[in-house]
Amino acid sequence: MNLDNLVKMANQIGTFFAAMPDRDEALADIATHLRRFWAPPMRRALLEGVDNGQAEAVAPIVRAALERHRERL
Repeated sequence: MNLDNLVKMANQIGTFFAAMPDRDEALADIATHLRRFWAPPMRRALLEGVDNGQAEAVAPIVRAALERHRERL
């Protein structure tokens, strides 16, 4: 899957959950959403893109969710 599309979708998810008043809950919910609704290859591609610097456009809230809840993904 195209990394740019994955980043765009992840950022849309992040924008939705960013409205939550509890940031920790928002980060957990982003990770939960990715785990439930994204296929494992999609999650792996996003994480690899973040790890190797190719997914620089990932929103800060999404990056924080990936870092904090990586083991769940």
